[in-house]
Amino acid sequence: MTASASASATVGRVRGSYFFVWSALACVAVAFLGFIPTYFAPLVRGSFSAAPIVHIHGVVFFSWTVFFAYQAWLAAGGRTMRHRDVGLIGISFATAMTFLGLIVAVQSAARAGGLGFLSDGKRFMMVPVAGIIMFAVLFAFAIAYVKKKEVHGRLMLVATASILDAAVARSLLTFLAPPPAPGASPVPPVGVALPPALLVDLFIVAGIVHDWRTQGRPHPAYLIAGGAVLAQQLLRVPVSTTAAWDSVAEWLMHLAG
Repeated sequence: MTASASASATVGRVRGSYFFVWSALACVAVAFLGFIPTYFAPLVRGSFSAAPIVHIHGVVFFSWTVFFAYQAWLAAGGRTMRHRDVGLIGISFATAMTFLGLIVAVQSAARAGGLGFLSDGKRFMMVPVAGIIMFAVLFAFAIAYVKKKEVHGRLMLVATASILDAAVARSLLTFLAPPPAPGASPVPPVGVALPPALLVDLFIVAGIVHDWRTQGRPHPAYLIAGGAVLAQQLLRVPVSTTAAWDSVAEWLMHLAG
């Protein structure tokens, strides 16, 4: 390889690494802006009331996006050892997020049941439960491939993007959804979660396009992980209406007491 070609390859690797930094910062922005109408703004006004677990859930999930951006910045700057040293914090984050996501999902279904809409609550529970399980699986694979940074970084980006649909959904429902009719179920249909999910999939599409432009082809990690995320999003509606899911939802609610 000539000196000029080597220099060009180095520049390409640097630019590629900072793609993850900018993507991670965009994730932070989506998470923050998406929850302004329904959480941050009401919280500042003193008009938001919820159980402590909901606030803990919000803090942990938003902190994850900030931590992800910090990790991407460390990796881009070549501080690989520091990146790996603080990686244990990421494992703690992911573990806490998985349990908190399941707990809050079950509590939301229970609240719907208390209002007389238990069936709707159990069906919609498919959305957060499937989402957090997908995040946990992708995160686990990312940790398994921690020594293969080309795979690790992409799986982390897909995992983080996969949980941003809630933030996008909150904004869309706030500004676009009509006011609920009197006596109507407060639980949205499962299909409502699909458009926000497809919007956050653009993070994955951006990664694929970036790979195509810089490497000539998309990395298999995007195709496999992104395909799994898309399949999970598309299957939420049909699976949520099955007797099998109803049994799983009942079991989760019973397990939570």
